Amino acid sequence: MTTSININGQRLWQSLMDMGAIGGTAKGGCNRQALTDLDKQGRELFMDWCKAVGCDIRIDRMGNIFARRAGVDNSLPAVITGSHLDTQPTGGKFDGVYGVLAGVEVLRTLHEHNITTQHPLEVVVWTNEEGARFSPAMTGSGVWCGEFSEAYGHSRSDKQGISIADELQRLGYLGEANAEPFPIKAAFELHIEQGPILEAEDLTIGVVSGVQGMRWYDLTLTGQPCHAGPSPMTSRRDPFMALAPIVQDLYALAAKHAPWGRVTFGDIKAQPGSRNTVPEELVVCVDLRHPDEAILRDMHEEFSRIVAQRGQATNIDTHIRQEWHSPAVSFADNCIDAVRQAVAGLGYSNMEMFSGAGHDAVYVSRVAPTSMIFIPCKDGISHNEAEDAQPAHIEAGANVLLHAMLQQAQTL
Repeated sequence: MTTSININGQRLWQSLMDMGAIGGTAKGGCNRQALTDLDKQGRELFMDWCKAVGCDIRIDRMGNIFARRAGVDNSLPAVITGSHLDTQPTGGKFDGVYGVLAGVEVLRTLHEHNITTQHPLEVVVWTNEEGARFSPAMTGSGVWCGEFSEAYGHSRSDKQGISIADELQRLGYLGEANAEPFPIKAAFELHIEQGPILEAEDLTIGVVSGVQGMRWYDLTLTGQPCHAGPSPMTSRRDPFMALAPIVQDLYALAAKHAPWGRVTFGDIKAQPGSRNTVPEELVVCVDLRHPDEAILRDMHEEFSRIVAQRGQATNIDTHIRQEWHSPAVSFADNCIDAVRQAVAGLGYSNMEMFSGAGHDAVYVSRVAPTSMIFIPCKDGISHNEAEDAQPAHIEAGANVLLHAMLQQAQTL
């Protein structure tokens, strides 16, 4: 592998800043949620950059965008890369966006060096990866790989009742192509780690061999509303009395399966939501994760047992609805090896690791050989306006992506 060809790190950094200005926040982050007018602006800037280096653009019926650079033999399966442009409401400038714009930088680098690959290359923007506006996360790639039907994807709506189909139509991104797989030789997704491991180990690259399994739930606890003053504590059916030990038990469950066990309580709603009324109902969003699917299944069963036991002990009715399950993923050996070879050739410090977060690569891996590349992010912070990464790491990750894609795209 020749390592004489490298990406332009300064140009990539400027592209990230230009994209980050679309939906930029006062605290230096970004609010460019899926299928908003700001998301449309970001998508159009991406397509302009790709067209400038000779790419053909197609958009499928989930609004996923594919920018294709022709190869010597376009009948060969493509080598693809990409991620997403949508952000959290108080997100950063790098999560997802880095993976897309690093792909653009790969295309620019090959274009200015007049390099044509045997296989065609594609950079992808997946719709609604974050799941912040529309649930579940990774909707665009999920429909594309067959995890969800198109009807299900189109029906997902935000808190105002506006559906994905409504917004695709309004913004002009309801494409003609079916959202379905096509022949792919290798797929890569470059991403900030979104955790503290690489930074703590002072390493430049994470060679990602798989992704943690994830389960999302809505836990509903139902008691009896009553006045906060006259009602004695001993006579109340207060759903918080069940929630408190459930939270403690689930934290203990995650600790039992350390270091990879995870539990998160990301949202809670109380009804009727009055300051001086014991709530009748609590709805709590629960997130369980582990890279071993068998252990995650055990955590799921223990979660059900804990909720039933604590509900009975406090005279609270309980109900668990599973919103989403993304099984643990092991990536393809040929793609992992391509990343390893690129890292070795470039001489970057590295380690092999799992991803603790879900990514579009999870769904892509169901229909194509796939792997991921991580770089450090400052203090491990992501989904936050303080999200940051060093320009040197941004450049290094894109160089690894370039050479991993070249390794796969040059061979028949």
